[in-house]
Amino acid sequence: MTHALIISAAKTIDQQGSMSHCLELEHELRRLHIPLHHLTIEPLRADWNAPESVDHFRSGCAPIEALERAHQLIASGTPAVLISGDDDIRSGYERGERLQRMAVYGPHYPLTQAYTDLAQRFVELQQGNQTLFKQVAAALFDNHQLSFRNALADRFESELMPGERWFRPITSLFRGVDCANPLVDFSGRLLLANRATADRLQIPLSERIELRAVATRRLPGDGPEYLQQIAEYEHLREAYNSCCDQGGVAFAEEFRRGNALLEVYTCYPVVPMAFLLASGLVDLLEQIPAFLEQHSITVTGGMNLARAPWNNPALNALITMHHRLLEGSEQYGMVQGNGGLGYRQGVALLARPD
Repeated sequence: MTHALIISAAKTIDQQGSMSHCLELEHELRRLHIPLHHLTIEPLRADWNAPESVDHFRSGCAPIEALERAHQLIASGTPAVLISGDDDIRSGYERGERLQRMAVYGPHYPLTQAYTDLAQRFVELQQGNQTLFKQVAAALFDNHQLSFRNALADRFESELMPGERWFRPITSLFRGVDCANPLVDFSGRLLLANRATADRLQIPLSERIELRAVATRRLPGDGPEYLQQIAEYEHLREAYNSCCDQGGVAFAEEFRRGNALLEVYTCYPVVPMAFLLASGLVDLLEQIPAFLEQHSITVTGGMNLARAPWNNPALNALITMHHRLLEGSEQYGMVQGNGGLGYRQGVALLARPD
């Protein structure tokens, strides 16, 4: 079996951070005349409705879809693959242009309304109500906030947390802190290689993370016409089960016993709720708050706090997960991607080499 190994992961947010390790390895690949296949996560400026070009990926599931492509390329003999995402959301767009490009379902159906409609349909399917949804959403944000503080450690500063106005209702089902759309400049890179290439680059075994498995699923379409299918999240369940089967890992069991890390997609509370149910980590919506008191479901603190914009949150999460697995004692890490209103779902399983 050809192993796909993540050998470098780097990012900058608002020009803070360093790409040097990844860039140096890319330079070394060129020096050694080792082919490097480049996959691109498209920025907000890319036309949301245009056909995707080869090796270009769009939506919140794009990093997981790119990772699946990288996995396939390396299995077929490609020695190294680079996944990159760059989007200057803060400095690269005028406010009007930014808002116009984010209105992917048209000016009369904003994302806030789309997610509210989806959540209502989801709650009905789970035989819950708006009060329960809001209780679970509040527990989710508390969980993200604790993870964010832990990630920052002694660098935590109160000004990095949302102000009071973000805790006010925006729609009937969510507050500003529940819906993420970070206004930052982001750049991220993930470098993968097969074992022979990692050896030639003299990457120590202690600096390699294996891409154990990755799976994606996509419904025929997105938007309000597909609310019912999305809200059932059967395609998410299929992606999760396929990923676990490919990797030969009972992830829910490993996570419960503290041997795995998780990054659910946190653009809006219905998505992590759906993941926890689809994965079998909980059986009922009302069980989620108690579960969250015992388990962190992000390593970054989630999209609203960790601040990776538009199509890049899962890339940000993969980069952070790579480093957390290198530094910690856990064996596995799972990252979810959610595309559009939810019609694309992807799950990736990373592992420290046995």
